[in-house]
Formats: sequence, structure tokens, C-alpha cells
Amino acid sequence: MVGTLDKEEVLYSSTRDGGSRVTASQAILKGLADDGGLYVPDHIPALRMSMAALSDKSYQETAYEVMRLFLTDFTEEELKGCIDRAYDDKFDTKEIVPLREAESACYLELFHGATIAFKDMALSILPHLMITSAKKNHVENEIVILTATSGDTGKAALAGFADVAGTKIIVFYPKNGVSPIQEKQMVTQKGDNTFVVGIHGNFDDAQSGVKALFNDRELAAQMARAGLQFSSANSINIGRLVPQIVYYVYAYARLLKLGKIRDGEKINVVVPTGNFGNILAAFYAKNMGVPIGRLICASNENKVLYDFFETGRYDRNREFKLTSSPSMDILVSSNLERLIYRIAGNDAAKNAELMAALSAAGSYEITPQMRTLLADFYGGYADESETAARIREMYEHTGYVLDTHTAVASAVYQKYVQDTQDKTTTVIASTASPFKFTRYVMNAIDNRYDAMSDFELVDELSKIGRVAVPRAIEEIRTAPVLHDTVCDKTQMKAVVKKFLGIDAGK
Repeated sequence: MVGTLDKEEVLYSSTRDGGSRVTASQAILKGLADDGGLYVPDHIPALRMSMAALSDKSYQETAYEVMRLFLTDFTEEELKGCIDRAYDDKFDTKEIVPLREAESACYLELFHGATIAFKDMALSILPHLMITSAKKNHVENEIVILTATSGDTGKAALAGFADVAGTKIIVFYPKNGVSPIQEKQMVTQKGDNTFVVGIHGNFDDAQSGVKALFNDRELAAQMARAGLQFSSANSINIGRLVPQIVYYVYAYARLLKLGKIRDGEKINVVVPTGNFGNILAAFYAKNMGVPIGRLICASNENKVLYDFFETGRYDRNREFKLTSSPSMDILVSSNLERLIYRIAGNDAAKNAELMAALSAAGSYEITPQMRTLLADFYGGYADESETAARIREMYEHTGYVLDTHTAVASAVYQKYVQDTQDKTTTVIASTASPFKFTRYVMNAIDNRYDAMSDFELVDELSKIGRVAVPRAIEEIRTAPVLHDTVCDKTQMKAVVKKFLGIDAGK
């Protein structure tokens, strides 16, 4: 098939300006809208294929059936090519996303990719979507991926874009806010087009700095003169969001195939949540027709989302806590804006007003009417002691080892069942391998392990968990550090310009 895919067209507009619309490929290229808003589809398309039919499909085939409905300016050949290149033998399981039953829930293991975190699932395909989008829109500039990471996005993006022709990638991370394994994965990244920077600050500082760079018109003009343009690999990019919807369509279809549920029977979904992209994808899947009941949003001690669902007030004015689940150490959950826009009745002006309040005062409050549209969401949180206890309990009861983020989700699910007595079949998004957080995981199981080095802990975890050490960990055991740049959060622009070879005179 040479033309665009035969289906209803989906266009994208900004959450802060509903007027102008762009195609999927244009939204992927831009990442963030010019007004600072996020791109959202003008409608959420319904699944064309029944869940019964999807239950016989592979992950790659399911991805095509979902993504073709959102990326309507891609041809069948283009989209299938992107999917085939993304979901290949870089995953350490043939099934790509195994579903593992443990105790009273099913864990959707999203961490079998090149960097052992769920971000691989979307960031394996984003570079191919972006390069295809550039060709479709006759873009001649080199694309500079600029992203902030709380731990996992950075490495997954680096791995996806490393040595991809026509791109460069710059990743900022909080210097003391990621695990030793996460940092080692990033600073050993190969590729002439990669650049990694630790900042003195937290993830929100890094994310705010990146947003400021995207909105810097002077910098954009200097880059244009140098034949460069920014795009984003963060979950604000719809090229990240759309592939995540596939998880939940696939999970339901697998449960159906395995005889765990009847066709049409509802399931609940639990997602450990930081930037809100993963659970938003589950919300979109529900609105496509996947029979999902409750969307259980699990937070760690940075429980800004829990408080929001409890009160209707979003307030980032609080102490920022460094926890054992760093990918959730976030006080500004960027993707929540897409949900706010929707429950405001797709009112861009109302959403822009709330986001302006968040920027100026650090908080906003939604209306009672908007709160009624959040009935499908349940917010919960687990503190550090509860997270450790859940890792230990799960291992002692089943031998299954959870990472810290998945343990937060599992602990919140236990609280949900206690609160509601709801025994609906439940899928928990398992978002990272325990090998990424070995010290905390092993200490949670037994504190006698604390005397071991990081890589001794890796080997011990492999032994007690009866699972092979992932390739991603083996590769960094002896890898040299290639990136050692550290800067203050106020120096991010200068660091970017230096890496790109841009100065005011150009």
C-alpha cells in the first residue's frame, strides 16, 4: 500500500490552543507545541479489530492495529517498517512483553528491552517514527533530541537514537537523583551524536530547563541558521504516548487468550506513575474500547498525584523527596495536562488558565464538574518502608523479585483491594527490571547484602531470583565512562550551545 492508511483521519492540536491542527508526523517532529502545550488527538479512535481477533496477534501485529488508528498520515509500509525495526531481537524475550501471574495480580513485564525499563517499548520506535516524519515533511535540518530524565527515559532515548543519521541527542539528568546502575548506563553510552549532562538539581529542575530551551526563540533562530532543530523524546511527544497504548490492548488480549477473563469482562490496571504518560495511555486504551474498569495511579512519597485525585487540587509546593523509585520522583507530572484538557471539555483556554496558575503559583484546582470525570481513577501511594516490605513479601511468598517502582504499584494495589474489596482481574504495569535497582531490592529482601558491591549484588540477585543477568547490565560492567559533564541548572543553555557548536555570532 503506497497511500496513507485507509481510515478516519486523526489530527492533533495543542492543549493550550485548540485552533491550529497538525498531522501526526508533524506533531512527532515538533514534540512540544509552539505555545508550550502538548499535542492531543482531535478524537480517540475506536479499535477496528475485536479483542477476540487481537488475542491471536503478536505484539508487533497488535502495535500496528493500534498505532495505525492514531498515526493516520503514515502509510502501511512506513508504519510496519518502523514497528519491525523497533521490536526485533534487541528484546531478551521472544514475546517482547510477557505477562507473569504472581499472587493475586498479573504483572505486565515491560522491561525486557535494551535498557531494562518500560521506556524501551516506546523509545525503540520513536527514532524510526521521527526519521520517517522528517522525510514525510521534507525536513532538511538535523534533529536535536533534547530531553530530561528521572532515570530511565535518558538511557532508553540514548540507546534508540545513538548513531541514527540526521539526529543528535542531549540528555539532562539530576546528578544525585538516579540509581548507580541508571547513571552508569547513561554515562557509558556510545555514539558520536550522544551527549549526557548531570545537573545540580532535581528532575523537575531538569524538566523545567528543557522546556525553557524549547521555548527559547533566540536559541531556535541560532539553531535554524546552523541547520538544526529541537524535538523531544520525553513522554510529552505523542510518538512516545501512542506506542504505550499498545501495552494495555495487548495485555487484555493476552488475558483473553490465556483464559483468565471472558470477552468483554473488565480488568483493572495499576501503573506506577511519575510523569503520567503510562497511565494516560491506559486511559486512552479504555476510551478506544478496551474493557478497563479502574485506573489505579500509584505514587511514591512524592504523592502529588495522590493528593490531586483525593482533593482536586494539584500543588507542587512541597518538599521534593529522593526515593528508591527515582523515575517517580516528580512533582510536575507533564502528561496530566492532557487529561486536564479532556476533562475540561477539550477547552484549551480553560486548560491554559490552569497551567498558567501552575507556572505562576505552583498549584491549580479543578472544578467539581471536572472531578466527576475522574471517577475511573483511584490514587494511592506507598512510602519507602511499604515499598521495601512489598519487595520482601513478594520474594518470600513467590520467589518473584519486583523492582522498586513495581513494588510501589503492588503495595498500592493491596491497599486498593483492602479499601474497595474489588477482586476484578488486575494487570500491574511492571516498569523496570529489579537489576536496575539492585542495592535497594537486595537490602529490602535481606540487609546482609549491603556490604556487597553493585555488581556483586547483580550476581547475587541473579542467583536468588533464578533469572539471567540482562544483557544491558553485562554490557556496562567494564564499560568506560564517556560522558562526565556536570553543570548547574542555570547553565543548561550554555552547555547545549557548546555541544552544538553554536554561539551568538552564528
